[in-house]
Amino acid sequence: MTRKFWIGLGATLLLATAGTPAKADLKLCNNTDSRVGVAIAYKDKEGWASEGWWTVKSKECLPLLKGALIARYYYIYAVDNEKGGSWGGKAMICIRDKIFTIRGIDRCTERGFQKQGFREVDTGEETDWTVSLSGDKTTQGQ
Repeated sequence: MTRKFWIGLGATLLLATAGTPAKADLKLCNNTDSRVGVAIAYKDKEGWASEGWWTVKSKECLPLLKGALIARYYYIYAVDNEKGGSWGGKAMICIRDKIFTIRGIDRCTERGFQKQGFREVDTGEETDWTVSLSGDKTTQGQ
């Protein structure tokens, strides 16, 4: 095949991928030695929402929300499913033990949910963000 063919093919492939948008997600990388359960919370055009549970294996990264991020702040709560303990924070948000999507953060217990402290994540209004889970837990295992 001629050199012109290869140059043309390369230019065609470059043009074909040039319009492909970059993948943008909210991802969590579990840098611990345990499998963890993760819940997230965020505010969208309909108000507050919390969702859980994703299971993230040790040394694995997983997208929690797919697509370009729409908020600056997201909230994360994670539980060490093997050694106990959790990673959280001061933002009190509704959760439950089983898989959930909950709208609103008020009156959690009155609506049959638990209230849990989530850690605030400031994405700086980026459209793609990765949270790395490691280090000391905010509550310890048994």
